[in-house]
Amino acid sequence: MKKATTRKLAAMLALSLLSTALSGCNDASDRNGKEDSSNITVGIAQDLEESLDPHKAEAAATREILFNVFEGLYKPDSNGELIPAVAENCVQSPDGLVYTFTLRENVKFHNGNTVTAEDVISSIEYCAGTNGNDPLVPAFSNISSIEKTDEKTVTITLLERDPDFMSYIASVKAAITPAGQTDADTNPIGTGPYKYVSRSVQENIVMEKFDEYWGEKAYIDDVTFKVCADADSLVMNLNGGSVDMMAHLPVSQTNQVSDDFTVLEGTMNLVQAMYLNNDFEPFNDIRVRQALCYAINKSDILSLTSDGKGEELGSSMFPNFRKYYIPELNDTYSYDPERAKELLADAGYSDGTLSFTITVPSNYPQHVDAAQVIADQLSEVGVNADIKKVEWNTWLSDVYSDRKYEATVVGVDASNLAASAMLSRFCSDASNNFINYSNEEYDSVYSSAQMEIEDEKQTELYKQCETILAEDAANVYIQDLAEMVAIRNDFTGYEFYPLYVQDIAKIKPIDAE
Repeated sequence: MKKATTRKLAAMLALSLLSTALSGCNDASDRNGKEDSSNITVGIAQDLEESLDPHKAEAAATREILFNVFEGLYKPDSNGELIPAVAENCVQSPDGLVYTFTLRENVKFHNGNTVTAEDVISSIEYCAGTNGNDPLVPAFSNISSIEKTDEKTVTITLLERDPDFMSYIASVKAAITPAGQTDADTNPIGTGPYKYVSRSVQENIVMEKFDEYWGEKAYIDDVTFKVCADADSLVMNLNGGSVDMMAHLPVSQTNQVSDDFTVLEGTMNLVQAMYLNNDFEPFNDIRVRQALCYAINKSDILSLTSDGKGEELGSSMFPNFRKYYIPELNDTYSYDPERAKELLADAGYSDGTLSFTITVPSNYPQHVDAAQVIADQLSEVGVNADIKKVEWNTWLSDVYSDRKYEATVVGVDASNLAASAMLSRFCSDASNNFINYSNEEYDSVYSSAQMEIEDEKQTELYKQCETILAEDAANVYIQDLAEMVAIRNDFTGYEFYPLYVQDIAKIKPIDAE
C-alpha cells in the first residue's frame, strides 16, 4: 500500500470514529455514575432475530444473549469445558453410540414447571427434525432414537459414532424448552439464570434474575439489552450514562471511554474474512480468488483498524480452537501485489476491469473499517471494490439467507465447541453454505472426518479441510478480532468464553465482592 494512501485512510478512519451521532441507543442522559447496581444496561450492536426460539437461532448475536435464558443438558463454561446443566451427568456406551442422561432434580422452567423427561425428548426431537422438517441442529439427524428410561433418565442412541455430539448437546440451539409450547417465538421459556420479561423491537430486550434457578444465582436483578445500532454513538452512550457495558467495542474507540469504565481485552472467537460468493463470476475462478488474497496486507488491516490487536488468520478456524488451529496457514498467501496483478491478468482482468461490491452490515464498525482498508488495498492492484453498507436484517436476508451478494466482510463464529461448527458450512450441500462453496475433495475429507472414530485421526482430517479452504482461497481470510469490553467500574466478574457468549450471571456489583 502506498504510504500517502495509508495515511489518508488512517485519517479517514480516525475522523469516522471520532464522530458522534444523535441516534443509536436513544437517550444518553448523564447519570454521573451508576446509582443502582442491582440492574445493568448492556449495549448490543443489533436487535435479536425475529424469533426468540433458541432452536431457530442462527445469528451469533442472538445466541450470545439467549445463553442467559436457555440451557441444554450440558453447557460450556468459560474454560471451554462442557459441564452438566439440566442433566446432572451422562454415561456413554463403549461403542460411542448410546448416551444416557440423568436429569438434575427439580430443575424449574421460568414458568414454574419442573423439567421432565418428556420436555427433554420433545426438545431434542424438535431439533432433530423428527416432525418431518429439516433438522434445526444438523448433527441431530444422526439420532436413531430418544427414549425415556424412567422419570429421571433419557437415552439417546446415534446411528453412527460422533465425537462432537456432546458439543451439540451443550449448544444454545439444543436448549431444553417446555413440551407442547406453541408461542416460543415470542415467549422464550428456559431454565437459565435469567428469565425473559419483555421486548421492544429495535430498542431493547429486558430480563430479570430467576430466583428458582437450580445453580448459582445471578448477582444482578435486572438486565436490559439496549440496541445500539449506530456505531458512531457507542462511546457517547457509555460516557453519557445510558449504557453500563458494551462488548465488541472497536479498539480505536476504547481510548475515548471515560475513567468510569474498565476496558477488558480478549478475542472474539470468530473468523473475520472477506467472504466471496463462489457462484459469482469471476469468484468461481481460483486465480481471481488467489489474486485477492495476495493483494491483501493483513498486518496493515490490523494496524489501521485495531492498533495491531487481533490474530491474523489464514483459514476458517480461530486460535482458541487450539487442537484444530494451524497457524502456518496464515502464510499461505503472503502479501504480494505483483503476484496478484499477474494472476488477474492471467484470468483476463487487466488493470481496472474487475469491479465488485462488498456488502457490509453497517452496525459493525470493525467490519466496515476492514472493508474500507481492503477496498483501498485492492485499488493498488487495479481492482475496484465498492462498499455497500446495509442494516443487519437486510444483511441476514440478502447475504446470508438468499445469497444475493458478491462479497461481504463479516465474522463467522462457532455455535458450539466442535470443529464441525466452523467447517460444516463449506460442504457443498450445507444449508448455511452462504458462500456457495463447492469442492468435491473438501466434501469427501469432511465426510471422512465425521465418520472417523479416533480423535487424533479425526483432528487431522479437520485440519485437511482447513488446508483445502486456505489453498483454494475460498475466502480472503483476515483475523480473529480483538474483543474489547467496556464495563462500568460499579461492576466486576466479567468472563471471556472461547465461544461468542455474554454471561451476565457472572457479573456482580463491586460492593458484592
